[in-house]
Amino acid sequence: MEHKGFVIWFTGLPCSGKSTLALRVGECLKNNGYKVEILDGDEVRTHLSRGLGFSKEDRDINIRRIGFVAKILARNGVIAITAAISPYTEIRAEQRKAISNFVEVFVECPLDVLKERDVKGMYKKALAGEIKHFTGVDDPYEPPVNPEVWIHSDKESVEISTKRIIDKLVNLKFIDQALKHDADGYTNDKCKPAEKRSGDPGYIIK
Repeated sequence: MEHKGFVIWFTGLPCSGKSTLALRVGECLKNNGYKVEILDGDEVRTHLSRGLGFSKEDRDINIRRIGFVAKILARNGVIAITAAISPYTEIRAEQRKAISNFVEVFVECPLDVLKERDVKGMYKKALAGEIKHFTGVDDPYEPPVNPEVWIHSDKESVEISTKRIIDKLVNLKFIDQALKHDADGYTNDKCKPAEKRSGDPGYIIK
């Protein structure tokens, strides 16, 4: 069965849970027969945007590259999931306009929880002035006003967040109604992680 392609665009501050959620949603969709590609922000900068810095111009170029690849994938029946900070409203709006089937997921989390999750100590270094152009500290983050899904990752589990995203995709008729959640908040057995993966921190629930 052929499925339509679309883009799930995660946005949020560093350590908010974008990559964790992107992987979980992608895993759920793959296990249910959908073609999925995940464009993670760190991997894109390593391979597609090597050499770009963190000025606004370079950030915009990076997001345009991600958007172009996501658009091509979606046009060919793939679900493209992006997980980059994408801090600026204007460039996200540009991608929404360019991509026909676009689902924005804002992963919100307060700064104190972000710092607690930050095992690499990036926020601490940025606040001490050791890292420059760090989004949410000395570079701005412009939150979405009306995303399709608004996740509060400090208040809900990864499973509940995944359920909410999958439910929205069903409501938008991008995926089949068969992907319903069960009482525990999972979408179905194929969406339940078999085991906790190394490097998957989940969320810290306050």
